[in-house]
Amino acid sequence: MTSLFSPLTFRGGATAPNRVALAPMTNGQSLPSGALGDDELAWMARRADGGFGMLITCAAYVARDGMAWHGQLGVDDDAHLPGLTRLAHRLGQAGGLGVVQLFHGGLRADPTLSGTQTFSASEHQESSPGYQVPRAATEQDLARVIEQFAAAAARCERAGFAGIELHGAHGYLLSQFLSVTMNQRRDDWGGPLEQRARLLREVTRQVRARVSPRFIVGVRLSLEDVFSARGLDLDESLWVATQLAADGADYLHASLWKAEANTTKRPQEHPLPLLRAALPQEVAVLAAGSIWSPADAEQTLARGADMVALGRAAVLNPDWPRLAREPGFEPLRPPMSEQDLAARAVSPTFVGYLRKWKNFVA
Repeated sequence: MTSLFSPLTFRGGATAPNRVALAPMTNGQSLPSGALGDDELAWMARRADGGFGMLITCAAYVARDGMAWHGQLGVDDDAHLPGLTRLAHRLGQAGGLGVVQLFHGGLRADPTLSGTQTFSASEHQESSPGYQVPRAATEQDLARVIEQFAAAAARCERAGFAGIELHGAHGYLLSQFLSVTMNQRRDDWGGPLEQRARLLREVTRQVRARVSPRFIVGVRLSLEDVFSARGLDLDESLWVATQLAADGADYLHASLWKAEANTTKRPQEHPLPLLRAALPQEVAVLAAGSIWSPADAEQTLARGADMVALGRAAVLNPDWPRLAREPGFEPLRPPMSEQDLAARAVSPTFVGYLRKWKNFVA
C-alpha cells in the first residue's frame, strides 16, 4: 500500500515530499487590489512549515470581472508578481510544492467589485440568492478568458510556483459551461458534452502550451454535484477527466462532499476507483472531502487517490503531516477558540469566514 509519507512525482518531474496537500480554501486574506496580504502569507507558510507536501492557494482570479469576493487573491496582472514571488519562495523554502488555484467566477462573480455585468454560458438564473442574471458570453469573451487563464499560469511560473490548478468545480465559470443545467447554448460551446467541455479543455491546452513541461497543471472537478442540481453527471465527469489528461493535465483533483461516501448514481461504487481506472497511471488523482485522521487519509489512498487534500483538518492542525507520522496521533477537531486559531496563523478575517461553518469556531 502507498504510504502517506512517500514522495509523489508528477509526470513532468516535479516531486512532492509526501502525499498530503493543503486544500484550496476561501479566506479573504488578500488586499483589495488583489495583492498578497501578510495574513495569507502567514497562513500558507505555517502549513508549509508543518510539512504539507503540496500547498494549493485560495482561488485566485485570472480577471477582475471574475472576482467573486472581497479579499480574493489576484493573478491577473504583473503588478501582483512581487507578492506572488514572495509566497512561492516561502513555500519552496519549506520544501513543499506551491500551486496556485486559477479561478473565474462567471455568474458567481461580484459585479460590485469589477463594475461590469457578470457573464456565463447562458442567461441562467442561479438558484442561490444574491446573484444577478448574467449575460451569455460572446466568442470574444471566451477567447479573452482562455488567454487570461494561460497568461495567469505563465505569471505563476515566473513567480516561482511549482504549478497551477484550474478550478473546474463548485459551479464557477469553467463548471458552468460543463453543466447541462447552466449551459443552454446552441452553438459550439453548448449542447453535447463534447461541446460543453470545450472551454475547460481549451483552457487546459492553452495553459499547458504556455508553461514548461515540469510545471504542474492540475484541474479540480466536482465528480457529482447532487446538492445544487448544476447538471454534473458522474459518467460525464469521468469522460471529461480522461480528455483533460490527454490535453495535458498532470493531476485531477476530485472535490468530494465526503471522501468515504459512495456515488449517488452508483450507490454500490466509490468514485475514486472509477476515476483512477479512467486515467493513465502517470496522471495523479487528488481527493478532498472530510479527511481528518491518518486512517481517513490512508483509506482514501487505498481507494485510488495518489494524494489527499486537507481543508478543515489543516486549519486546526497546521502540523498534521509531521504529527501524523507519530503513532496514536489524533487531530484536533472543532470547535476551536479564536485565540487558538490565531495561534495557528488564522487571521480574524479568516475566522469571520469560518464562522459560517456550524460549530467550527467556539
